[in-house]
Amino acid sequence: MIGPFALACLDMAGTTVRDDGVVDQAFTLALESVGIDLDRDRFDDARRYVLETMGQSKADVFAALLEPAQASRATAEFALAYESLVASGRVSAMPGAADLFAALRAGGVAVCLTTGFAPSTRDALIEVLGWNDAIDLALSPADVGRGRPEPDMILGAMDRLGVPDPAAVAVVGDTTSDLEAGTRAGAGAVIGVLSGAHDRQTLLGAPHTALIDDVTELIGVLAGRG
Repeated sequence: MIGPFALACLDMAGTTVRDDGVVDQAFTLALESVGIDLDRDRFDDARRYVLETMGQSKADVFAALLEPAQASRATAEFALAYESLVASGRVSAMPGAADLFAALRAGGVAVCLTTGFAPSTRDALIEVLGWNDAIDLALSPADVGRGRPEPDMILGAMDRLGVPDPAAVAVVGDTTSDLEAGTRAGAGAVIGVLSGAHDRQTLLGAPHTALIDDVTELIGVLAGRG
């Protein structure tokens, strides 16, 4: 065991996956697909909301911005755009991510990747990065009910991987939604990383037990909580 932990729930884009703006580009294409780019003020407001809600279910974000029919179309367009960009080689693993997975599992800690992406988008990422055998589980909001900041993905991972005690769970992500979800789940460690969407000042405003620059620092933080 690494510290008291039996499960690590790790976010994907911005935490374990480097996409260099691909999420933002896919959101822009999705918004344009339903005509929002024709109204620049509305488009700017929508993009601002998208940035503020990074980490949340993409379907929920579009549902908050658009009428139901538009939201459904935009959600589908986002998935298509992101998966196309993934296939073109626009994403890569964060430095040290694969080594982190191996170290966690060697230390008896199961690895679950959590994301606001649809399952098809999530699986496309995992396939491109060659992570199918490197992790124990991957979950999207569609698999469990609600997305972040609700704790459903974390609770779902605990149930599927047989970890009954939330104190044995570490939640790691780059957005306030990640940190709020971990806190609501009662996770023993709720750790923000500064490699993604939200900066230090923003993450400091959310509940957390630690902030780290990137995932290469995670093992040391978890071991120190033993």
